[in-house]
Parts: sequence; structure tokens; C-alpha cells
Amino acid sequence: MLQGTRIIEIEGLGPGPFAAMLLADLGADVITIHRKTAAALTADQSVLDRGKRSITLDLKDPEDLATAKTLISTADALIEGFRPGVMERLGLSPAECHADNPALVYGRMTGWGQTGPRAQTAGHDLNYIAQSGALWYASEPGTPPITPATLVGDIGGGALYLVIGILSGVLNARATGRGTVVDAAIVDGSAHMMTLLMALRQGGGLSMERGHSLLDGPHWSRSYVCADGGHVSVQSLEPQFYVQFLEKMGLGDDPEFAQQHNAALWPKLTARLSDLFLSAPRLHWDRLFSGSDTCVAVVLSPEESAQSPHMAARQVWHHPDGNLQAAPAPRFDGKAAQINAAPKRGEHTMEILAELAKAGRQDL
Repeated sequence: MLQGTRIIEIEGLGPGPFAAMLLADLGADVITIHRKTAAALTADQSVLDRGKRSITLDLKDPEDLATAKTLISTADALIEGFRPGVMERLGLSPAECHADNPALVYGRMTGWGQTGPRAQTAGHDLNYIAQSGALWYASEPGTPPITPATLVGDIGGGALYLVIGILSGVLNARATGRGTVVDAAIVDGSAHMMTLLMALRQGGGLSMERGHSLLDGPHWSRSYVCADGGHVSVQSLEPQFYVQFLEKMGLGDDPEFAQQHNAALWPKLTARLSDLFLSAPRLHWDRLFSGSDTCVAVVLSPEESAQSPHMAARQVWHHPDGNLQAAPAPRFDGKAAQINAAPKRGEHTMEILAELAKAGRQDL
């Protein structure tokens, strides 16, 4: 879908590489400017680099910096994830890049954003969503909030909003010839993701107290422990699905469970369901609810997900070179996209330099 679109990525951590990977999955020509030595916690051949081309440059070396500027001058968009001011000190500020490439979409990925009191301070996914409000509901009452690592902040509020910003900027640049600077901040994106809950609040379904809202308080909207230590998720929100859930659990005639929205009964009914789910292993519940409209699903690890019938039928999970990873999403015309190989660090350095020389510092 993005064939003919070129993205230059300055190597970073977390959401920036993920955003560039997603663009590469969609067919963009993504060239990553890697450091010559991998940083800590970074694989030499990361799955986040799949489908990209790799060139190694030292941006503090004048010749390498000139090469980077030439590459950026040929691009539709740039992705960088440094703290505010770092690219300026390197000589790669938006103004300098736009001087060479007026239509460039300059994508900036940070946690706190380019401005504000925290803009120059360090932080990580959990800190950003803590400040944005997105972490608030991620716990049971009386327990500290906890959330799946990186999914809400780095990926949801960060990488995906950066991709949206870049694609919007590219469309606008193609119509007007003018580039833009995308300030993609995890605090902004993760707060924006809360808008659905704010809409729920308008209808009275969201409380500012954890455990008392429509989606985190009821017995029919939570996960339960099974006899073997596995877990099962229940979210039978609509009345017709809740009725089917009660029938499957043998509770169809129970007068208390019939009062689905009686919040005063939720703690008691949660305790009763906890005891029931503890009476059998996860496989029992998986088989009991399979094929029904009860809105119940067992909780799987990524490895287990890869083996589950639905995920296997859609060919979601793959193990290229022994590295578990999910296929590109979304799908177009209903077809699963191919997973492309990840390059080794600097694998395409000579190829890209040769293309630059052949093109006379014009388009690759």
C-alpha cells in the first residue's frame, strides 16, 4: 500500500522502530540509520527491523552526517526519537532538513512531547501513561496499577499515533508540496485513547474510583483464576450475551445473578463466580464456552495464542528464524501480509552508498 514511499529512520528504542516497522510492513522503503554498535537491550538483527534496509553511520562524523542529510533529502518522511534538542545539536533540525527537502514530514517520537515542563526529563512507558490518565483503571481496587508492558504507551499512544501523523503529513505534502513536523508524544496519544472512556462517563458508566465503572466493576467484566492456575476472561456486557453466560454456568434461574446491573451485588457475585471458576481447569471452561455468544475467552500466552485454532486459522503468529512475531496488520482484501526478513546491522550500507553515488545525490 505504501510502495514508492521512502522513510528514513534514525535508530532509536521502542515506539520509533515499531512505527518504522509498521510502515515497512505496509510496503514503504524504510532505510534505518543504525549506530555502528548496537545499544544495550538491542538485538543485532531485531524483528523490529523486518522489511527495512540498514546503513550504519556515525552522525557525529562530518562525512557520515553529510550522507545522512543526503538520504533525508530523498525521503517522504523522517522518524527520530531523541529528547528535544538532540537532532538540532547534530545539525539535523527540522529547519535544516526542510531547507533541503521542503516536503519532508519530520516525525518526532517522544514520551513527554517537544514542549512542557517534563520535555527534557527521562521517562518510560509506565511513567507516560501514569501522567496521561491511561494507567488509572489498570488495577483492582486497593492494588497498585499495572499494565501490559509497552502496549498502552509506547505502541498505542506512541508508535501508532506517529504513523497516523506521518501518513497524514505525507498526504498533505503530496497535495501542497509542504512538509510538516509531527510532534508525537506518548502522553498525548494515550490521553487521546481515553476519549472512549470519557464518552462512557457522559452516560454515567465511568466512575473516577477504580472498580466501580461499567467495565471494571461488574462480575461479568473481569478475569478469573481456574483450578489449574490458568485464567479466563469474561465480558458479557449486553443482556443477551449475559443470559447465555448464566445458562452455561448453570445460573440461569439464580435471582441474584438475574440482577445484572445491581452494583451492590457485584462484589458478592464476583466472589461466587471466583469459586465456580476455581472448580475446573482452564481447558474445561474453554470447551464449555467454545462457539457461544457468551463473550468468554481463556487467557493465552503469546506462544499458546500461536497454537489456538482461531489465531492459527488467520495465520497471525509466525516463527521465522525461530523468532516469534505477528504478521503485519491490518489486512487488505482479506489477505495476510508476508513477514519480511530483518537486516543485519549495516547490511545495506554499501548498496545504499552506491545508489546515492549513482543517482548523483538525487533520488535513490
